[in-house]
Amino acid sequence: MSELKPLMEKNFIDYASYVIIDRAIPDIRDGCKPVQRRLLYTLHNMDDGKFHKVANVIGETMKLHPHGDLSITDALVVLANKEYFIEKQGNFGNVLTGHNAAAARYIECRLTPLARETLFNRSMTEFLPSYDGRRDEPVYLPSKLPVLLMLGTEGIAVGMSTKILSHNFIELLEAQIKILKKQEFQIYPDFFQGGYIDVSEYEDGLGKVRIRAKIEEAGPKKLIIREIPFSTTTTNLIASIESAAQRGKVSVGSINDFTTEKVEIELNCSRGAMAKDVIKELYAYTDCEVSISSNIVTISKNHPMEITVSKYLQMFTKQLKDQIKAELEWELAQLTDRQHWLTLEHIFIVNKVYKRIEKARSEKQIFTEVRTGMLPFKKQFIRPIKEEDIKRLIELKIRRISAYDIKKHQDDIDDIVAKIRETEKKLKALNRTTINYLKGLADKYREQYPRRTVITSFQTVDKKQVAKADIRMNYDPEKNYYGADVRGSEFKLTATEFDKILLITDDGAYRIVAPPSKLLLTGRLLYADIFNPDKGLTIVFIYLDDKGHPWGKELTISKYITDKIYSLFPPSQNGIIFFTHERPLPKIILHFKKKARQKIKEAKYNLKDIKPATKASRGTKIYDKPVESIEIMEKK
Repeated sequence: MSELKPLMEKNFIDYASYVIIDRAIPDIRDGCKPVQRRLLYTLHNMDDGKFHKVANVIGETMKLHPHGDLSITDALVVLANKEYFIEKQGNFGNVLTGHNAAAARYIECRLTPLARETLFNRSMTEFLPSYDGRRDEPVYLPSKLPVLLMLGTEGIAVGMSTKILSHNFIELLEAQIKILKKQEFQIYPDFFQGGYIDVSEYEDGLGKVRIRAKIEEAGPKKLIIREIPFSTTTTNLIASIESAAQRGKVSVGSINDFTTEKVEIELNCSRGAMAKDVIKELYAYTDCEVSISSNIVTISKNHPMEITVSKYLQMFTKQLKDQIKAELEWELAQLTDRQHWLTLEHIFIVNKVYKRIEKARSEKQIFTEVRTGMLPFKKQFIRPIKEEDIKRLIELKIRRISAYDIKKHQDDIDDIVAKIRETEKKLKALNRTTINYLKGLADKYREQYPRRTVITSFQTVDKKQVAKADIRMNYDPEKNYYGADVRGSEFKLTATEFDKILLITDDGAYRIVAPPSKLLLTGRLLYADIFNPDKGLTIVFIYLDDKGHPWGKELTISKYITDKIYSLFPPSQNGIIFFTHERPLPKIILHFKKKARQKIKEAKYNLKDIKPATKASRGTKIYDKPVESIEIMEKK
């Protein structure tokens, strides 16, 4: 074992790191998990504008992804149903109903224009060898979009998990514009399923949101669900409603599902129930309202990092600005190279430097003659001439030289110079350039990606308020049982599942319990009712000590532990012979036990004279004689 321990520790750390970085947690730079990145890159390599069989795409992606076809298929279907980067053709399942996609050989896909425009740029992409070393794959995609918050994702790794909710694409772009303008911004989740969302506890992505279905009243007895909460499907939602109805929690008599491309679930209320009341029951007892926590964990510099929504957007906006700068600098370098070459070509042809080649007798002399012929015009050079420039001039074909159009050539140079100036202008105003880029994207795709989930605020329906009082309890004095499954005629009580019942027995015991099915009591039941801990209950009772002498106590019951049995007086005492909780307190007559030569057979007593006491105290001694019974004095 001592030899295996270090081996196990090392291998476990390697395994945990692999699962975290290469499987479950997305990279902060492009917002993709490895399978998503490899899939999108494969689609980019295959892209010819036409649809591809999904089975073919999966096969090509497996050349980069070593974890089998199932993970690729699932990732592709999820991405396609997000409707941002993959355009689908065929049955990709239904996010609303939960139906699965058709087999990969029957469905087709391709990149969307948005993906082509924003996710790929080979000159800006860093590559590494694939798992088998036969191909190169991107370390991360040079994405210009905050994919992490657009798509949303969840993943479970070793020792950590991530849960990122999806956000509205256009709102993310507008938030980035505000960041560049140094303005305040707020951003909240948005879901394909629609519904209503309460973001009061979102806490910038580290809290939770509550989501509700959109329920409409189609009459006093009919409801229609038009939109469902994220994380549910119509199948699961209907199952939760049926379960609640069977348990008597919601008053729904029948359910009809007419969902196709849009949700339409018709609910008919039970007899005696009204639609407006059933809505509250649906939110309280079914998946018509769900709570979802958000925990944004990403990979940054090969380490997991927890981050807020606003912090991520600020980091990504800086990354976008740097990327646009790098692209402009690369474009400027390409334009400068083009300007340099056209200038050299112009000098070479117009000044007939090419004729000097005729005098040369060797390759070395050719290079020398060309260099010598170009030097008088070096002030026109964009940069110093190099050997590769001379080689390229030498390789110009006679046809190119003879058909040379000076005006067209100059127009080409002027166009390049104009582009260079425009690019330099964009680089100098990089902040404005980035803002204009984001505004252009927002204007282009605004109508295609509207907000679907309505941001609002709502109070979670208290189940206690809508709970039905349908638990009927009784007391059987012969068998001394109390509960819903007991037949009896005493202490009848109707309660809800959330009520607490106070039970007091003549042996001085009391307990507070949830509505029991069948509970065996320790003594004869004196009191049973729904207990309100905020109000408490003040009782007055008389019990007998071990000599039969009467003691009175006034006691308030408030704090309690459910199901714990408490005692109203110290042990070694006899039972309660008088009990009341009503006001005003009556006057009573104490009947003493009969003895020989007994002169005083009874005594009157006013219960108001009993002092408040604690459970541990004995209370107020009423009389120093054994009592046989107590009688309430009649009011005259």
